[in-house]
Amino acid sequence: MKILITGGAGFIGSNLTKRLVKEGHEVIVLDNLLRGNKIDRETFTKITFVNGDVRDADLVKNLSVGCDVIYHFAAVLGVDVVADAPVETMDVEVIGTRNVVNAAEQNNVAKILYASTSGIYGHSAIENALTEEVLVDPRTSYAMAKRYNEIYLASHHEEKGLNAISLRFFNVYGENQDNRMVVPRFFEQAIQNKPITVFGTGKQTRDFTYIDDTIEACVRLLEIDGYHIVNIANEEEWNIEDLAQKIKDITGSKSEIKYIDAPRKRYDYEVERRVGSSDKLQRLINMKPDTTLEEGLKKIYNSK
Repeated sequence: MKILITGGAGFIGSNLTKRLVKEGHEVIVLDNLLRGNKIDRETFTKITFVNGDVRDADLVKNLSVGCDVIYHFAAVLGVDVVADAPVETMDVEVIGTRNVVNAAEQNNVAKILYASTSGIYGHSAIENALTEEVLVDPRTSYAMAKRYNEIYLASHHEEKGLNAISLRFFNVYGENQDNRMVVPRFFEQAIQNKPITVFGTGKQTRDFTYIDDTIEACVRLLEIDGYHIVNIANEEEWNIEDLAQKIKDITGSKSEIKYIDAPRKRYDYEVERRVGSSDKLQRLINMKPDTTLEEGLKKIYNSK
């Protein structure tokens, strides 16, 4: 197939790009390289790369001519970055998605797979594993824009027959992720024997999903038509304190675990408990992310 990936030079996008190229697809990547290029050298020589902005409607339209699928992963990422630039965050999400949808409809692209987020759930249903049917509770510019786009895609499916899937990612981690995210930040601190800084009590939990499992789901969901919202979650709950200790053990670090107050601007992002259900993913493609956190962390450390 011919596939356009917006945000394809980022962490998840670059891993997806590599996988699709290996499978023999023709891949076009659109990325503004604001956070650098994570596509490995060999893969980069086998794709068409365009340095540009997903908010450029004509550019998105031209790049999607003849495409079978668009993976729309372009986004402003990182809690601190998003908190400092809420308008930019929402513009990239809303304008970018509108451009992708318009381009897909004008060029008869068969399907859009959109990178949504578990952040949409906010503080809702924290006593249970989160299913796609839970009433969501987005509280940040990022999560609200992601939820808006889910509804926007669903509306285009209902009104115009657009095939689309919104992928609710749960704390994706893996090799070559930058330290805006918690796992690489803890690794960096541990390897340097610096204090591993944990916000709050460290008792808050997350569902960490390994990058290879995430990409496997993204690729296999290509076969599903209609409109769906799908969690990509490991269903394994870890608190941040235990994550820090696990990374300390794996690296043999002498670091102390230091508890600090979260900056005020992170307040809406600090959820006490989050774990996702992958039941729907299993129903659709008979797959569940199954790399344990310990296995994933060891893979990261062994790659360094």
